[in-house]
Amino acid sequence: MSIADPRAFILENTRLQAVPHAPEISLWLADEITPIWKLTEEELGELGLPPPFWAFAWSGGQGLARWVLDHPEVFAGRTVLDFATGSGLVGIAAMKAGATRVLAADIDPFCDAAVALNAEANGVALSFTDRNLLDAPPPEVDVICAGDVCYEKPMTERVMAWLRAARAQGIRVFIGDPHRTYFNADGLSHLAEYQVPTTRELEDFAVKRSSVFELD
Repeated sequence: MSIADPRAFILENTRLQAVPHAPEISLWLADEITPIWKLTEEELGELGLPPPFWAFAWSGGQGLARWVLDHPEVFAGRTVLDFATGSGLVGIAAMKAGATRVLAADIDPFCDAAVALNAEANGVALSFTDRNLLDAPPPEVDVICAGDVCYEKPMTERVMAWLRAARAQGIRVFIGDPHRTYFNADGLSHLAEYQVPTTRELEDFAVKRSSVFELD
């Protein structure tokens, strides 16, 4: 199920603001986590909507977006999948870095409106799908970006197996993660580390160490 107008809900409950670690990009973000989370639980919970992860710029995604913007030679002229896109942050960074096409994927259907609004705010165009891409072989793209995908053990294992299958197909895979409990760097090349501004409500820290890796 879905609410009648996700776009209107986003505009009413977020504010367009620069991303702290990638200020070249502005997103419609919530100023505080508690009010929108409570609102989602109380008013949208009956519809079975997941928590509004799309309303925040998570530290792994911020770090990955920074790396993408700083390395346009990797993305220029390439097709990119922004896996578990959330707000669309990393996909927007890839388009700004010169990607020819970006598919933003997230199983939360609310992300369709969030990605569209954020792409519009940054003058780029992203495609979107809410299909669970883990149920099929990786799509034919040149690059996959995945930020903040290691927060739950079973999902981490499933996602990493799928990303390794993508790498075996010849797809370059980049991962942004703030060293969460279930993140394992085995088989990954460390590319960069950042100190990413965040909020204590989101990450229990005002600044979070976040790294970018490439799958070997």
